Order: sequence, then structure tokens, then C-alpha cells
Amino acid sequence: MSASPSSMSGAGAGEAGVRTVVWFRRDLRVEDNPALAAAARAAGEVVPVYVWAPEEDGPYYPGRVSRWWLSQSLKHLDASLRRLGASRLVTRRSADAVVALIELVRSIGATHLFFNHLYGSIDPEFQIDPLSLVRDHRVKALLTAEGIAVQSFNADLLYEPWEVVDDDGCPFTMFAPFWDRCLCMPDPVAPLLPPKRIAPGELPARRCPSDELVFEDESERGSNALLARAWSPGWQNADKALAAFLNGPLMDYSVNRKKADSASTSLLSPYLHFGELSVRKVFHQVRMKQLMWSNEGNHAGDESCVLFLRSIGLREYSRYLTFNHPCSLEKPLLAHLRFFPWVVDEVYFKVWRQGRTGYPLVDAGMRELWATGWLHDRIRVVVSSFFVKVLQLPWRWGMKYFWDTLLDADLESDALGWQYISGSLPDGRELDRIDNPQLEGYKFDPHGEYVRRWLPELARLPTEWIHHPWDAPESVLQAAGIELGSNYPLPIVELDAAKTRLQDALSEMWELEAASRAAMENGMEEGLGDSSDVPPIAFPPELQMEVDRAPAQPTVHGPTTAGRRREDQMVPSMTSSLVRAETELSADFDNSMDSRPEVPSQVLFQPRMEREETVDGGGGGGMVGRSNGGGHQGQHQQQQHNFQTTIHRARGVAPSTSEASSNWTGREGGVVPVWSPPAASGPSDHYAADEADITSRSYLDRHPQSHTLMNWSQLSQSL
Repeated sequence: MSASPSSMSGAGAGEAGVRTVVWFRRDLRVEDNPALAAAARAAGEVVPVYVWAPEEDGPYYPGRVSRWWLSQSLKHLDASLRRLGASRLVTRRSADAVVALIELVRSIGATHLFFNHLYGSIDPEFQIDPLSLVRDHRVKALLTAEGIAVQSFNADLLYEPWEVVDDDGCPFTMFAPFWDRCLCMPDPVAPLLPPKRIAPGELPARRCPSDELVFEDESERGSNALLARAWSPGWQNADKALAAFLNGPLMDYSVNRKKADSASTSLLSPYLHFGELSVRKVFHQVRMKQLMWSNEGNHAGDESCVLFLRSIGLREYSRYLTFNHPCSLEKPLLAHLRFFPWVVDEVYFKVWRQGRTGYPLVDAGMRELWATGWLHDRIRVVVSSFFVKVLQLPWRWGMKYFWDTLLDADLESDALGWQYISGSLPDGRELDRIDNPQLEGYKFDPHGEYVRRWLPELARLPTEWIHHPWDAPESVLQAAGIELGSNYPLPIVELDAAKTRLQDALSEMWELEAASRAAMENGMEEGLGDSSDVPPIAFPPELQMEVDRAPAQPTVHGPTTAGRRREDQMVPSMTSSLVRAETELSADFDNSMDSRPEVPSQVLFQPRMEREETVDGGGGGGMVGRSNGGGHQGQHQQQQHNFQTTIHRARGVAPSTSEASSNWTGREGGVVPVWSPPAASGPSDHYAADEADITSRSYLDRHPQSHTLMNWSQLSQSL
């Protein structure tokens, strides 16, 4: 059951002896922070607290780059609070945030606890409610019983998830009607100004000690030093980044947002993820720009604002989906996808991670992710689509790798992106649609500058061949210094073969799904369910990172280290990375018994003109799937049944990964592309017209005769 977070009243504000604890989480800012503003109004002592308990998220322990960002953001927050007169930011390291928080509240004699909502996180036991809300209710129940006033606020969304419902009072299951309803609702409340002053909580160190939070070890400092050249964490820097985007790229966002060779998107997602930037402030300021440009007759600017606000809506929808369907972070929302026969191949997975697939746009994207922790939203869609549909690897693996390596790693947005790519949403991209990396390359990187930046071995190749070097004449390859199969790989999978294999996999999936339905109708089993009892495909060893730390003790105060042992999170030199990749790849292929045919020397593409969704996928492209090929049967859940029933009568615009996960911050000499003045990033003829959205149908609608595909003799053996 999903209930609205409640507010408890206790000792009145302004009473003598009022001491308020403000619990910071993903709201690391002093501007438009309702919990901090309420504490400042209480006219008593304010004690700001941050508890770091990453073990609570199970396998989703923060990656190196996101840990670096968090460490810098906390320093910035602490300095800002001190400037407002508050005491230092009290930090605690614990394996259980609730235990640590309650112990601190008791030790300092606090009378109030204020915090802002979270809406979802990984719940290993798959409770009906999101784990974050379960944790919040636990805090409220325990402290209220002791006479402490606890109050929580919305600081992360335009609207609370329970406020946005359809005409029947039910949650939406598609993005388009959800966002249309949001736009018809009263505008979100205006963002709050920072408090003028915060009364300090003068506490002796012995009563309120701080733990030293260690976010990096010696092996990571060199890589992290490069991040500081490109990014400036902190809420005040987030404000500057927003202003720079509003006064720069936003004007031409509608025509430039798809360019991978320039920083044409907002680059705001890390700030939004860590709560350094208020989404309400973004919404209101973009709306003001839209009204101004609309009054001036600037139709291009007006359209840019509509599209960017839609990307904010996708971020909103990711939280909405997680709140109403907590299983979306781990399992496909369309139950029949649990029958899809994913290819469990760690060699393919390593080749994809290291950017050695032989498809230049895919490889360039993965090299950029490895080196910088960042990807343009369109490249996220390309590499995740290749992962799911060409390599057919389990999408949960891809989501986990993105979580480990992205600066703006955000479970809700990434889950939405990977669910969309793998066809796991009722309005997602069709799973049988393979995106041609060659055509996508000329669409998003028409001059090949992005590929040349991240694949120096192809830097001398003419633009005509830059996205399909296997078709280039031998003389052109020799002149460019390229020897396919040596200093740049041949395609790991031939695209036509991938299409055939994908169709075979879909046929197998529908056969198994039809058999399950038949068994259910015959009373042999409970039939289709949410697959919660189906064991997930285990993460490969490369994703089971070594965590060099002692188990955190919730009641022991002292520094604990949290070092990550994983080469993929180090920033390599381009030469060393290629040497390591070639060495590991060669060893893997020599030791693997792969039944696939050898990689062909020529790959002939059959160009297929497709309409592209008008979406921005910066929130992460990944696949979160607790899907298994085979005949495992799940328990029938009423929530899943209602979800599937709804999608048959609902239609909407297909969402992509949220552009709210896209970020823009101009930096001198940074590894992230720096936005150029309008002369260098103006409208391009390649992107003059916006492409139409596609109204997607569910697989059940597209395959009404799927039961006719069954081969009962084979099916009985597989089941």
C-alpha cells in the first residue's frame, strides 16, 4: 500500500528549548529547501545532519564518479550553512540510516526532525511500498512515540505522486497522459529563497561527533582530479549552470539537442540528482522564458521550452513510476518479457564496456563514459539499444554498469530509460526495432567529430566512412592508418544476423508466454505474474565490485574508508586503455566457447528510414530487467494485472530516457565538451525539422496471434 507521507506535530515552533535536526539526503542546497526553511522559521537551534548509508541500496553502491560529486557537494553545503550562521554539517557513517539518525536525535535532545521526501529505492525484499517511504515511516513512528515532532516535505518534484491521477482516480501508466495532466494542474508553488539566517546549534563535539566520510582512495584521486576540471558541484554552481543554459543553448535546444558533437543539452542532471538544483526553480524559470519568447513571436524558442519542459516531465515520471510500481527498478513492467531469452555472455559485455564492438558511434560513447562519467542523452540511447537488441544482453547488467560509471547515476531515471529501450513499458520503444548504428551516427554525429574525439585510431578516416569503416576501400583504410581487426576491431555482430536472432528470441518469448496463459486457463498454475519469485540473472564478476571497507557500525563514530576496486572506473590514457582492451579481449575470445559464427569481414547494411521519437534521453539508458528466458512461472499479483489491463485501453507518446539527466556546465579545459557561442552551435540543416513522436502499442496489441507460433513438442521440453 502506498500512502502519503504524513506530518506529525509536537512542540510548537518558537518555544524555549526548541532544537531542530534537519536531515539532508538528496536535497543538498539551502535555496528552495522546505525542510531547512521550516527549521529556520522554528526560531530555535538548527542542527544539519547528513547520514551516509550506501549499504542500504544493496548492489547499487555509488560508483566512483558519483561518490566524488557527493563529497564535493557536501563540502559546498557545509560552507553555505556556516555562512548563514548555522553550525557545522554533522556527518554520520552507518549501515542503517534510521538507527544512526535516531541515536543522534536522542543524544542531542532534539525536539523536531525535518526532512524532504524520497520516493523510491531498491528493495531487495520487493515490498509493495518503495523502500524510501518505508524508511521514512519507520523514522516518524519511532520518534513520534518519543514525543518528537517529525515533519516531511516535497523538495524533489513538481507534484507529489499521489496528486496526479486519471479521471477514475487511478495512476497513469503512460507518460503522455501523465504529463498532459501535470500541465493542466495549477502551477507548482514558487521556489523558496534561502533563509536569511539560521540559528546555530551550539553543541559540544563530545555530544554530537561527526564521522569522517571517506569517498575515495589513493587509486581514485588521479581520475577524480580530472573531473574537477570539467564540473563544479554545489548548489551555487548549479544555479550558475542553470543561468548559463537559459541564456545560451535553450534558445536553439529544439534543433541542437540531438547533436552529440557539442554540449547542446542542459547538463543539469547531476545537480538535479543530488538536489543541488530545485526542479521547481527550473520549471518556473523556463516557463518565464517561454512566455517571453511566445509574446515576442519567437516560435523556435517557444518550441525549445516545450521540449525541455517535457524532459523535466520525464524526470518527474520516473519518480512517479517508481512510487506506483517499486518493482520497476528491478523487473520489467510488462510481465511477458520475463520469458525473453537474454544472452548471458560476459565476453560480449566486456567488449561493449570497453568500446570494442566495431561500431564507431557505440565505441566512442563507451570510451567517453569510461573516461569522463558522462554521455550525451542520444548516445545513451544508442549504446543501450545496441546492448539490448544487437547483443541481447540482460538489461539489468547495463543499468548496473551505468549506475557504477555515470556522474548523474539516478536509479529512477535510469530505470525509466532502460525499461523504455527494452520495450518493458506499455509506451516504450518496440523491442523488435534495431537502431542501425551507422544511420544513428550520421544523424547525431553528421561530421564525425564525436567519433574522432573518442576513437583517435579513426581520426584520419573521411566522414564518408567514419560510421562504417568496414565498407571503406582498402586504399582509404591504408591512407588513414587503419587495419581492421588489428588497431580497430571488425563488428562483433553482423547486423542482419542480429535482426534474425532477435526475431527468433521474440518468437520464443511469445511461445512461452502463450503456454503460460494456456496453463493458467486450464487451472494448472496461477499463470502470468510479476516474476518476483524468479531468480534474477546474476551480475557478472566485473559488476560485483570489491568494496575495501570494514562493515559500517551505526553506533561507532570514526572514519571508515570506502574504496572501490575496479579498473573500469579509472580514467585511462587512450593508449593504455586500447592496449588493455585488446589484451583482455583477445584472452576472452581465446578462452570462451562461443557458438556464434565468426565476425564477418564485411557488414552490409540495408538502410531503413525510421521515425525518431521527439524525446531526450539523458536520464540514462539502461535495462533493468529481472527477466529470464525459460519457463519460470511467477505468482499472479493484482497490481501487475491492473497494470497490464490498463495498457490495452491506454495510448500515449513513447518516452525516452529523461533529458533531466542531461547536464550543461561550461568549463575551461574540461573533459566534458564545452558549449560554444551561438555562431558555433546554431541551428543545423540536419536538425531543421523536429521528427514526429511515435505512439507505441504494447506487445500484446501487436501480437494478437502469438499463440499460433507455438511448437508444443519443443515447448514441453523447455518448460
